[in-house]
Amino acid sequence: MSVLTCFALKEEAAPFRKISGGKPGVAILIVGIGRRSAEKSLREFLGANAPGLVLTCGFAGGLSPDLQLGDMLFEPAELPATSAVPDLPARLAAGGMKPARFFCADRIATTAAEKKKLRAETGADAVEMESAAIHAVCRERGIACLTVRVISDTADEDLPLDFNALAKPDQSLDFGKLAWAVARSPGKIGALLELQRKTSLAARRLAEALAKITFP
Repeated sequence: MSVLTCFALKEEAAPFRKISGGKPGVAILIVGIGRRSAEKSLREFLGANAPGLVLTCGFAGGLSPDLQLGDMLFEPAELPATSAVPDLPARLAAGGMKPARFFCADRIATTAAEKKKLRAETGADAVEMESAAIHAVCRERGIACLTVRVISDTADEDLPLDFNALAKPDQSLDFGKLAWAVARSPGKIGALLELQRKTSLAARRLAEALAKITFP
């Protein structure tokens, strides 16, 4: 295996899993939401595997007002020199990747006001929740690592629910709490369906870009 692609959620990975179709040289790992889950999952995987490059992939919330749904981003400060993927910078360009700065948060940024505050405090272009932990483990092991993310919600967009309040202790979604929240606010159903449409589009865009990066 040359490349390990890490995703927090199976929904983020599903289109890429379909495209990759078990092709040799590329593995997919669902690490869970947040730093703690990501670190634990990656350490367990690396106990029996030695990838040449780890990509921390998935959704990101926009902090820069210039970013749109489906924009593909990578962190140029992290760009590694690796033989696992020849001509990596050219492949990033072919995948439509834009250079950006990420902030790794401990909670989901659910409102435009929260995103605006994070932008002012960090100067980051986008926010996600796993990459810092994944990079730390890779640095410890001497493994090349790069953040590659797709914008799933923009800076001026409020999410329909506070998903932090609907999370289990491991930060995964508690579907019982979600069902209760929807039952209490049925007017949110349309917004939730729209969010599902947007995240599905973002996941497809991510899969197409990853294919250009990881496959010959």
